[in-house]
Amino acid sequence: MELGNQTRVLEFLLLGLSQDSEQQPILFGLFLSIFVVTVLGNLLIIMAISSDTHLHTPMYFFLSNLSLADMCFTSTTIPKMLVNIQTQSKAISYAACITQMYFFMVFGGMDTFLLTVMAYDRFVAICHPLHYTVIMNPRLCGLLVLVSWFISLSYSLIQSLLMLRLSFCSNWVIPHFYCELAQALTLACSDTLVNYILQYLVTGFLGIVPFSGILCSYTRIVSSILRIPSAHGKYKTFSTCASHLSVVSLFYGTGLGVYLSSDSSSWRGMIASVMYTMVTPMLNPFIYSLRNRDIKRALRKVLGRTLCVQ
Repeated sequence: MELGNQTRVLEFLLLGLSQDSEQQPILFGLFLSIFVVTVLGNLLIIMAISSDTHLHTPMYFFLSNLSLADMCFTSTTIPKMLVNIQTQSKAISYAACITQMYFFMVFGGMDTFLLTVMAYDRFVAICHPLHYTVIMNPRLCGLLVLVSWFISLSYSLIQSLLMLRLSFCSNWVIPHFYCELAQALTLACSDTLVNYILQYLVTGFLGIVPFSGILCSYTRIVSSILRIPSAHGKYKTFSTCASHLSVVSLFYGTGLGVYLSSDSSSWRGMIASVMYTMVTPMLNPFIYSLRNRDIKRALRKVLGRTLCVQ
C-alpha cells in the first residue's frame, strides 16, 4: 500500500557478514560449528543439573536457566543466517524480522537479569552463609526467575508492537546478519520518537540497574573475602564465584563493545556482535564446567549413561 513515499514493507534484506561468495562456505562451517557446540554444551549443563540431586541448589538452578537462555539466544540468529548462506538468499519476511527481534530482546534481557540474580546468590552464600538456605529458599528463587521472564517478555512485546506501527521507506536493507532494532529503526519513514525513547530508557535500565546490582554484590563479596585470615581460605571462597565473574566480564565486555560502537554495521561492530550473540553463549558452559568439580562429575554421569544406552 502506498502512503505518499511510505510503504508497508513485506520483507527486509540482511546483508550478513560478508558479500564475498568465496567466504560463504567458510562462514557457514564456522557458524554451524558454533551453533552445534553452543546447543550441545548448554544442553549438557541442563541435563547434568537436572539429573544430579546434589546440584538441586539455587546456584545451579539459576545456571540451568542461564544455559536455557543462552541456547535460545543463539537460536534466534544463527539458524536464519545459515539458511540464508545455504540458499544464497538475503531475504527475511517482515513478520520473521519482528519475531527475531522480539526473541532476541527476550533472551538477551534474560541473560542480563539471570547474571544479576546469580551475583546476589553468591553474595548471600559468601556474606551470609548461615542464613543462605533460609534466604535463598525455593520460593524466592522461583520468584526471581519469574520476575526476570516477566520484565524481559513485557519490554520485548512493547518494543515489537511499537515497531508494527511504523511504515518504511523504499530502502529495506539491514546491513547486519540479524534484525537489529537500531538498524531497523533507521529505515522507518514514520515518526520513531517513541521507539527511540523507549529503547534508550530500557537499554539504560537493563544496563545500569543489573550492572549496579552485580557491582554492589561483588563489592560486598570482596570485602568479606579480605577479612578471611588465611590465603587458602580466601582462594577457596573466591573460587566459588570466579566462573560467574568470568561470564559477567565476557557478557558485559562484548555487550559494551556492541552498544558503544559508533556503527554496528562496520566490520568492528560486526565482530563485537558475533562475540556478544554467538561466542559468549558458546563459552559459558566451558567456563562453568572447567573448574567446577560438581559439574564435571555430573557431566561424566550423563555421558556415561548416554554411552551405555548406545
